[in-house]
Amino acid sequence: MVCRVSTTLAPTPVPAPVHRVPRSRTRVLALPEARWALASLVAFLLALPLDLGGAPAWTYGPLYAVAYAAGGWEPALEGLRALREKTLDVDLLMIVAALGAASIGQVLDGALLIVIFATSGALEALATARTADSVRGLLDLAPTTATRVRGDREETVPTADLAVGDLLLVRPGERIGADGSVVDGAGEVDQATITGESLPVLKRPGDDVFAGTLNGTGALRVRVERDPADSVIARIVTLVEEASRTKAPTQLFIEKIEQRYAVGVVAATLAVFGIPLAFGADLTDALLRAMTFMIVASPCAVVLATMPPLLSAIANAGRHGVLVKSAVAMERLGEVEAVALDKTGTLTEGTPEVTAVRPLPGSGLDEDAVLALAAAAEHPSEHPLARAIVAAARARGLRIASAQDFTATPGLGVTAVVDGHEVHVGRAQQPEGAETTVRVTRDGTPVGTLALTDRLRADAAPAAAALTALTGTAATLLTGDNAPAAARVATATGITDVRADLLPEGKVEAVRELERAGRKVLFVGDGVNDAPALAAAHAGVAMGRAGSDLALETADAIVVRDELAAVPAVVRLSRRARRLVLQNLVIAGTFITVLVLWDLIGHLPLPLGVAGHEGSTVLVGLNGLRLLRESAWRSE
Repeated sequence: MVCRVSTTLAPTPVPAPVHRVPRSRTRVLALPEARWALASLVAFLLALPLDLGGAPAWTYGPLYAVAYAAGGWEPALEGLRALREKTLDVDLLMIVAALGAASIGQVLDGALLIVIFATSGALEALATARTADSVRGLLDLAPTTATRVRGDREETVPTADLAVGDLLLVRPGERIGADGSVVDGAGEVDQATITGESLPVLKRPGDDVFAGTLNGTGALRVRVERDPADSVIARIVTLVEEASRTKAPTQLFIEKIEQRYAVGVVAATLAVFGIPLAFGADLTDALLRAMTFMIVASPCAVVLATMPPLLSAIANAGRHGVLVKSAVAMERLGEVEAVALDKTGTLTEGTPEVTAVRPLPGSGLDEDAVLALAAAAEHPSEHPLARAIVAAARARGLRIASAQDFTATPGLGVTAVVDGHEVHVGRAQQPEGAETTVRVTRDGTPVGTLALTDRLRADAAPAAAALTALTGTAATLLTGDNAPAAARVATATGITDVRADLLPEGKVEAVRELERAGRKVLFVGDGVNDAPALAAAHAGVAMGRAGSDLALETADAIVVRDELAAVPAVVRLSRRARRLVLQNLVIAGTFITVLVLWDLIGHLPLPLGVAGHEGSTVLVGLNGLRLLRESAWRSE
């Protein structure tokens, strides 16, 4: 069924609904991985100046030991468990390399490796925990109790105990407890959390309603038609959980070669140590060569080849109002090949505005008079349309007269006495395309109509065009709003692929359809109804100012200042970061190859090996920091 935006005005002041999802966020230091990584980092930072400053070893040695133990015990344990399963991972290799470096006096080198890997593990644990928090918090949207009607008796029962066929009473200001249909009453329901519609929708007998949506006006009697465990809001939870589980780290290439690389380095190190020893080489010399090999072959520079460009890009984006949650998220943003955009709250601001005032012939009133009359009658109301009408009158500098005897009827509108005339403002009988149309009558005679639409963001069209140019694929509009409203926004932004009347699972299916065509999709949205699509897409961006908590937690990036033009800018920045990552990998690979061959073919002095290893690390780090410059954000 296609739901239309109602133009009925609220009879009584109703608090504006809050769509943010209440939830308990996992604190960073509540995670053991974060506590151990912090301890390792602090110990390393305390030891470093003492070591470099020439202090006695007893002053910094224990601190390095703490850094090793705090940051290394968990990956070491996991590595040993992997060994029991007859596998070898790079984490264990790094622990061995760190201990090997320490055994030949390069304690600082090993500690740096430990700190890098401990911090990476903590960030991954935090991302996992926050996703779980947001999914749990979504369940708070649905009320825990509902008023069930049996005969003449009303009873409050847990929503989990509701069954198909139960009759519910939903009073004004209450959330609906289950998916069902209205059997009696009329009222306006704010269902933005489910469909993304910017305005409350008039519900009458026969209309569908959803669990977790807010009844603003009028009492409703609702027949439960779906088990609470299978409601739309519950399905959103399931979709987010399923899609989040498929969102693995993007460094698949590293994962594929990890086992072979680890086994190869260990085997080569043993060979570098054992073969010369078998031919009579000195034990100390053989061990020194092997440890030098282990150090120069360790992927320190490879690790830093990836992180500095991505972290610098994250910092630069943050300065410009875009919060990118992780290096993986930043990398994903640069890989997108198609873009899908939500409408309400994303391309539009999610608030109505008066776009036309049309006096009727013979009314004797001009535009200002009709608008002032409607604003006077609407002034006592807190309905979104009423606020828009009053705001339009004030913007024109019109006098808003006092209203007496204000009354309202759900589904019909408001009535008030203004300057001795009875003024009625209510829904027009026939909607005019994508507009919400309000009819104004004076003393029973129609005098004009007002047209209201959701305000388009000023940067919506340029942003859509920029994203199309970046990806080489036309943008797609995905919305739960009706087709005429979607078509209006699509025309204004130059989008030709429009899909309207979509529930959350419809948006997910549209995203997956684009991905089945071989494209990596970026989805941009803001509401709870957008969260499954944000999770299912290759990369997701949420508009932060009015975005729901679930959307903000699920997305890879958040546009804090609600500037849509920041979306193509961060995609460009991500692509520059990925190019620098590739450059750094080439630099790191070249250094490792040269140093390893030098150690195997000739005689690489340990200090020179460490200098080459650390030099490549510093070089790739400085190369990545180029993205901190202001020019990196601007258009190419």
